[in-house]
Amino acid sequence: MMKDEKKNIAILGSTGSIGTQTLEVIAANPDHFEVEVLTANSNAELLITQAKKFNPNAVVITNEDKYAEVFEALNPLDIKVYAGEKALISVVEMDTIDLVLTALVGYAGLMPTIAAIKAGKHIALANKETLVVAGELITKLAYDKGVNLYPVDSEHSAIFQCLTGEFHNPTEKIILTASGGPFRGKNTDFLKTVTKAQALNHPNWDMGAKITIDSASLMNKGLEVIEAKWLFGVRYDQIEVVIHPQSIIHSMVQFTDGSIKAQLGLPDMRLPIQFALSYPNRLDSDFQRFNFADYPSLTFEQPDMETFRNLKLAYEAMEKGGNQPCILNAANEIAVEGFLSDKIGFLEMSDVVEKCMGILPHISQPSIEDYVNTDKETRIKALEIIN
Repeated sequence: MMKDEKKNIAILGSTGSIGTQTLEVIAANPDHFEVEVLTANSNAELLITQAKKFNPNAVVITNEDKYAEVFEALNPLDIKVYAGEKALISVVEMDTIDLVLTALVGYAGLMPTIAAIKAGKHIALANKETLVVAGELITKLAYDKGVNLYPVDSEHSAIFQCLTGEFHNPTEKIILTASGGPFRGKNTDFLKTVTKAQALNHPNWDMGAKITIDSASLMNKGLEVIEAKWLFGVRYDQIEVVIHPQSIIHSMVQFTDGSIKAQLGLPDMRLPIQFALSYPNRLDSDFQRFNFADYPSLTFEQPDMETFRNLKLAYEAMEKGGNQPCILNAANEIAVEGFLSDKIGFLEMSDVVEKCMGILPHISQPSIEDYVNTDKETRIKALEIIN
């Protein structure tokens, strides 16, 4: 990147955890990045504050009821204001955008990401569900359009960093690390009675509610396994999950000569965000540095896939392929909502997902319409199971 060349960034989901940290990275690197577009679902107040600070070309508030509030605040500043899901999909096509960072939570990230790829925009992907739901379609579309997908998840960023300079060497195995969440080592008797407050108390990472619950149930790791398959072109049996409670080694790659490369660092999402925005360059940062003396012991153990069934279900969905991962994802999103609203217990989330995977029809070669219909039908069925 030339010193005087800035990347214009569109942040989809700027008011969430990843979005706000992305803006921290951009604020710290004003010579490298400009904010072109900001979008939010319904947090109008924070979106307005962000827009006043970063002065984007345009903002989108998906919740149309909040449009007037945002328009009145930003129109005098000559910032274009749009509302609704269609605006979210069309805004990514703006000629002035160089890179789209998709930090929307869940299935909501799929259509805007497809639109951005079709418009030839490179993608910094913080929305793993996009590849979980439609990985084959997304990766083919990106290849056809010559678009790069830069992973933002700490684990996939770690793999990407380990593979940089190694793309000509075949990968034997990808090793995804997992902290184990707040319930590592607990049995089913304990998990039957856990509260959402306990599940939201992650030991290492500060994340949004949905991803924190997914981390506690190991569904987040299951989604990451499916995402890794598509990002790095490996088979499901080439992806291994290892519990690493300290969250210092973010993931590893084993090559065919037996050598393993790992990426290490303190848990800080700003680092993988910055790497995705600045690739192929590494920018200076004031992030806290890892000190080996503070971590005299790094430990590893196998995941308990019998107690934490979501990880096992994710492997099953990935092996079966087609629309199965889409079913897994949609059922899980409804199950997490059910748990957070006290309608079902922690272990019952896996029951909902497993039942939906057994009931919904399997489509081996789904189209985008099939994905949309599968998502819709699965959510209806999951709600029926919960209620």
